[in-house]
Amino acid sequence: MRADEVRAVGRLARLTLRGSTTRVHEFHQGIADRAFDAVGPAGAPVRVVHDTIAGLAYGSVRLALGAGARVVGEAAALGADGVSVDEDPAGRAALAILNGAHGDLVAREAPALALGMTVRVDGRPVPVEAGALERAHPEVTGRLAVFLHGLTETERAWGYRSERHHGRPGVTYGDRLRADLGLTPVQLRYNTGLHISDNGRALDALLDALVEAWPVPVQDVVLIGHSMGGLVARSALHQAGGGTPGAHGWTSLVRDSVTLGSPHLGAPLERGVHRLAGVLTRLPETRGLATLLALRSVGIKDLRRGTLVEADWADRDLDAPGTAGHTHVPLHDGARHFVVLATLARDPSGRAADLLGDLLVPPRSATGDTGDDDRLAFPADHVHRLGGLNHLDLLNHPRVYEQIRRWLVERPEGPRPAAPD
Repeated sequence: MRADEVRAVGRLARLTLRGSTTRVHEFHQGIADRAFDAVGPAGAPVRVVHDTIAGLAYGSVRLALGAGARVVGEAAALGADGVSVDEDPAGRAALAILNGAHGDLVAREAPALALGMTVRVDGRPVPVEAGALERAHPEVTGRLAVFLHGLTETERAWGYRSERHHGRPGVTYGDRLRADLGLTPVQLRYNTGLHISDNGRALDALLDALVEAWPVPVQDVVLIGHSMGGLVARSALHQAGGGTPGAHGWTSLVRDSVTLGSPHLGAPLERGVHRLAGVLTRLPETRGLATLLALRSVGIKDLRRGTLVEADWADRDLDAPGTAGHTHVPLHDGARHFVVLATLARDPSGRAADLLGDLLVPPRSATGDTGDDDRLAFPADHVHRLGGLNHLDLLNHPRVYEQIRRWLVERPEGPRPAAPD
């Protein structure tokens, strides 16, 4: 690890140890308060002594653990080998999970471990400069397929179960689109723990720079997002003013977008955690657990309703009970928009499919079907349902790819030409 990464780990360890001590103290205090309340005024003197001693004890432990973590972090930094944790596959996966779970905290307290919105080739960041892009994409074309992964994932996720489906590791939709249709795959990595609107803004800036720096003139762009990635793409198009006067130039190049199991209306699991945290706050004994749940990243909290714009979270308590306001963001005009959704049930049109969805996202959320005028305007033939698959299968499965390819070939202006031999 690099020295700054080691120090960042130490900083997070210090925060974790201090926070854990505080949670234990809160749990202890909740039980004690209930006991003293049951005793009544007669127990007041003992209560004062107890609270004072407990406060001093936990405060001392908190201080000692924090100081110890700081010392260990600084000592370990002296022996750092200078190789980034991102160079190791296990370290890369750990960074993605850490950023997804607590990305806003990491960006604020341990920026050396925070992921930025970057172009990646073979796991390495590629500067958005013409020379670097051309070296990284030697068979560059003017047709781009931009891939955005989901929560706690990296661009490596697009190779999910590649050996099972293709007989060798690392084969992705991008590889197949390059071979079949001449599209150049551009894989991105980003901090999935940040607000979706913040990542949308970063994607807007990156695509603006990417189109400007691309080694050949860009003819068209396809955006393909898995889960949260689809929401980030929609947020970027919205914030870039896509389809309106003065829109950023790259938006006019977006001919197609494909979302794979994206929770356009939110994810039931996050809504359930939010409700559970609200219940836990009602009792002193469990209030610390509610605080722990509240530490999940703002990116995860945005999945409660598929929040795409800053106005829906700015100056608001994201952990407050009840339902917050939600801005309807329509699909970007000037492009075709497609959905592939999976269901655990083999019959994707049955009742079981509606109940179980793909395990994380139900069909109605994947299609943005609110049942009213705010529904997303996906035409019926732009939605493809696949039974017998789960949420992760959407990352790399022959049945999913065949549908994506079919949509991209069957264009209003005629079939897209195949890649040259």
